[in-house]
Amino acid sequence: MSDQARETMLAEAAVAALRRGDVQVALATLREMADPPAMLLAQACNRTGDLDGEAAALRHILDGDIRNIPALLAMGQNALRRGDERGSTGWFQAALAQAATTGAPSQLQPLLQQAQASIAQSGKRFEDHLIAAVRDLPPLPRVAHATDLLLGKRTLYLQQPSMFYFPGLPQRAFYERDEFDWVAPMEAMTDAIVAELAAVRAQEAEFAPYVETSADRPAPNNPLRDDPSWGALYFWQNGAPVPENAERCPSVMAALAHAPIPVIAGRSPMALWSLLKPGTHIQPHHGLLNTRLICHLPLLAPGDCALRVGAETRAWRKGEMLLFDDSFEHEAWNRSQETRVVLLFEVWRPEIGAEERDALTRLFQAIDSFGPAQVDTGG
Repeated sequence: MSDQARETMLAEAAVAALRRGDVQVALATLREMADPPAMLLAQACNRTGDLDGEAAALRHILDGDIRNIPALLAMGQNALRRGDERGSTGWFQAALAQAATTGAPSQLQPLLQQAQASIAQSGKRFEDHLIAAVRDLPPLPRVAHATDLLLGKRTLYLQQPSMFYFPGLPQRAFYERDEFDWVAPMEAMTDAIVAELAAVRAQEAEFAPYVETSADRPAPNNPLRDDPSWGALYFWQNGAPVPENAERCPSVMAALAHAPIPVIAGRSPMALWSLLKPGTHIQPHHGLLNTRLICHLPLLAPGDCALRVGAETRAWRKGEMLLFDDSFEHEAWNRSQETRVVLLFEVWRPEIGAEERDALTRLFQAIDSFGPAQVDTGG
């Protein structure tokens, strides 16, 4: 009898022994083989409670095929039997990820579902364990945020400006109104600005689209391009005042004078009424810079309108300033039946000192003077 024929005969005998429940005979038969089938050996070790032997056989499979789904699932079960719940989650996640990428045979689907259930149960036990560890502490928002990130209950968002990144700034999506002494005087002018808005809209029902196609640049990839559903009426644009609008809205111009708006030739000040019609959704996007905060003074703020910046969503409330870093992924929507309008402008990030502001002003002006200035197409 050839060696190959003998190996085949022994393998068949081991399978038969396993099927009739004679595990010790199956193991003895497999150990007679020069190269026993690793999965068969793992199954035999599993039935005798030899977790080390099973793991060794499964690792042999994974050494040759790191993405072997049955072996990954079996390693997860092996870890569970050892009481290594975190280890089992890693093996199960690897198996599920591979199944999602390449697919898996139908006979593996019940095992994959068991793996998913085990991950969920383990996650709940881990969450309960962590909550118990800090239950007697006072509310600590940053600790709670970090815990939610650890548990996968929140997504980590970071500054990702599309044009210019300034290092060392706090990764902070929203700033609070009471952090800035210039906010309250602006908010106090809300009613006067709303009156000017009503007068302008009585004469000019439509604003120009916020995102417009330019003849000297590629068309922006924005679903609201050239769509007045997201409208803009500028008071300052590309660093220069818009005389017609400035003259008919003196309250707007007086309010803007309170804010520390950057002065950068060809770029800033930038200030406008931003209008969002009912049913309009500004898709997730990132702003150009992380050196500024975008400010919204809500003028018309119907319900069911909101702004998401990173992981946090806030609603507009008339006369209550929203300040945010638009270099985080952000989106906005108006799901109401009325129009939303805010006074939108930018200010320097408060962490940037006077010398750095002067240097950045020179740098941005040099960038723009080299060629056509890059413009915001996402707000």
